[in-house]
Amino acid sequence: MSAQDSGRAERRRQFTEEARSERPDLALLCLLLGAEAGPVDPSEPRPVTPGEVAPDPYGIDAAQIELDRLAGLVPYGSRSAADWASSLAELLGGRCGFAGSSADYQRLDSSLLQQVLRRRRGLPILLSVVWIEVARRAGAPVYGVALPGHFVVGFGDPARPVLADPFAGGVPLTGGDAESLVTAATGAPMDPSLLVPARPLEVVLRILNNVRAWAAARPERTDVALWALDLSLLLPAHPARLRYERAQLLVQRGEFLHGAAEMEEYADVLDGIEPTMAATIRHKARAARSLLN
Repeated sequence: MSAQDSGRAERRRQFTEEARSERPDLALLCLLLGAEAGPVDPSEPRPVTPGEVAPDPYGIDAAQIELDRLAGLVPYGSRSAADWASSLAELLGGRCGFAGSSADYQRLDSSLLQQVLRRRRGLPILLSVVWIEVARRAGAPVYGVALPGHFVVGFGDPARPVLADPFAGGVPLTGGDAESLVTAATGAPMDPSLLVPARPLEVVLRILNNVRAWAAARPERTDVALWALDLSLLLPAHPARLRYERAQLLVQRGEFLHGAAEMEEYADVLDGIEPTMAATIRHKARAARSLLN
């Protein structure tokens, strides 16, 4: 196994271990996810002498230090949920310039925490992760709120949350604003259950879904789609269909035998639930194997 493969295997072991811990570390999971995309600045590698290991090439330690530094800039003292939201908006959205735009949806690095900290631009969910991790370190009662189509942050009591939109620089959201976002995304009124704090693993899976959507629009980036699927499958709870999606992707990449084998394994799981679908998948597995002839 090459050093690169060994490093990836170790990071995935760490990702798996953290995802199964009693209190998963959201920042660490997001940074390990970001490391899958490669070194933070591969265009300007630091010269390394023979036998030396480049320090923190994936920016994991540097990102943790930056989150700690930003938390240290939050004014100290007890305050209300509204005051916390205002202080974070002034610091992160104002002084530091963290925000997003429509162009950020076209960039993979908008889903990578290391890059979002560096560029101060990203998708709503990654900007929210920055807010959550900075505010948490500063002692704020903060959590993520996974509205359909738009992720925001909440402060204080989840039953009466003070909401802010990091993508818009931290502008406050009223209940009516949140309902408008939900209605625009779903066409239905907002269910109060949508304001329940998002758990770390739910946030990570939603980020990985965004990465997969980005890759799906770019057929030449099956490498990105594959690592996003691999990490999704390492989470203790994930949609079973992802196993079949991974098998199809392997076939698309020309790994016919491997893909066919994974299709057959998935068909075995479906046998007692959806036998017709299982038969269809086995037929596709045979078709994949025939591509070698």
